[in-house]
Amino acid sequence: MFTGIITDIGTLRDVRRDSSSKREAHFTIATAYDTTTIDIGASIACAGACMTVTQTGPDWFRVTASGESLSKTTMGAWTVGARINLERALRLGDELGGHLVSGHVDDVGEVTALREDGESLRITVRAPGELARFISPKGSVVIDGVSLTVNETDGACFGVNIIPHTQQATTLSSLGVNSRVNLEIDMLARYVARLLEKE
Repeated sequence: MFTGIITDIGTLRDVRRDSSSKREAHFTIATAYDTTTIDIGASIACAGACMTVTQTGPDWFRVTASGESLSKTTMGAWTVGARINLERALRLGDELGGHLVSGHVDDVGEVTALREDGESLRITVRAPGELARFISPKGSVVIDGVSLTVNETDGACFGVNIIPHTQQATTLSSLGVNSRVNLEIDMLARYVARLLEKE
C-alpha cells in the first residue's frame, strides 16, 4: 500500500527489453533513496505502478515490468533519462498524508489542457470512458503516483490543481497537452460501485 505522497524523483538509467517474447522489460532507476535499506522483493511505486525490486546498487534499483504492466501503464514508452515519481511502500504506523493507494494502475489518461492559476497549475485529464464514472468532484485520484483531489468533472474529463510544492516535488510540472499519465481511481469508489452492481 502507498499514500500517493512522492518521496523521490528517480531517473531511468537503463532499459532492457525481453528480445524473445517482448512481454517484459527491465528498468534500472537511479534514486536518492538509501538502497541499503531496500530489500530484494520490496515494493516501490514507480509513476504510480507498484513494482517489485529485483536488484539494487549503490544509487539504483531494478524492477521488471510484465506485459500486463507495459500494456496498462505508460511504462511501455519509457526511455532512458525519463524522470519517475517514486514512493516506497507504506509501513504500519506511517503518516497517511495522501489517501490509500494500491499502486495498481487502472489505465492511462491523456492531458487535454493546462493553465496557470495564480502560483498553481490547473491540469485537465481525459480518463478512459470506463474509468470516468469512478471520478467525482472532491474525490481522490492518483496521477503518475501523486495523490490529488478532483476539482471538477465534465464527461470523461476531470480537473486537478497542482500547488507549487507538488510542482517542485513531482514530475507533474513537466506534463504537456497530449501527455499520457497513469491513473488509479479511488479505492473506495471502486468497491462501492462493485457492491452496487450486486444489488
